[in-house]
Amino acid sequence: MIFSRKRAAGRHALDERATNVPETAEDAPAEPARGPYDVTEAPDGVQRLDLGSLQIPAVPEVEVRVQADQQGVVQQVVLVYGQSALQLGVFAAPRSEGIWDEVREEIRQSLFADGAAAQEVIGEYGTELHARVRTEDGLTDLRFVGVDGPRWMVRAVYQGAAATDPAAAGPLASCLDGLVVDRGVEAKPVREPLPLRLPREAGEQAAAADAATGPADAASAPGGR
Repeated sequence: MIFSRKRAAGRHALDERATNVPETAEDAPAEPARGPYDVTEAPDGVQRLDLGSLQIPAVPEVEVRVQADQQGVVQQVVLVYGQSALQLGVFAAPRSEGIWDEVREEIRQSLFADGAAAQEVIGEYGTELHARVRTEDGLTDLRFVGVDGPRWMVRAVYQGAAATDPAAAGPLASCLDGLVVDRGVEAKPVREPLPLRLPREAGEQAAAADAATGPADAASAPGGR
């Protein structure tokens, strides 16, 4: 796990595992087959890294890279596994409807304006956006996944092998499946990023590291726009 400080109402598609399950009047409300979960429906007994609005499950072989400002406000969250990476963001959404369809179209238009073609593909969470963009390192494949929850939306961007082959995501997909969103109850403008923060002990460690070694920036996060 790497922490650094930088100076200066739709619900996601039902998992196939939950289909064709008979329901009876006696059945209690079922937990979703997988996440991202709202904090009110998240399974118990799972170790997670608490970043405020996002809680990331501890998954072996996944490195969590968090970049925060001097106040401990997280600017960037990137999960890394082998040659693949997953950037996570969470945003406020209205109570009545999801916003991923609208956000996805805006991302597509932005990519097109930059000269990059994007293709919509049906994935495990519904419609994804696949694109190939030009970066300083050459052509880079990106896979944008959106999940609408109750008054929130998670945007996940895969880069590397997982961008072109979902099966290569491995533990990264497990992190997304187990992600927990704590939206809070206060009113927020639609699409406003929900606040993320370093855990207290991590913030203290990062501050100590800054004092000992001087300014440090996290590696540039992939896939965000």
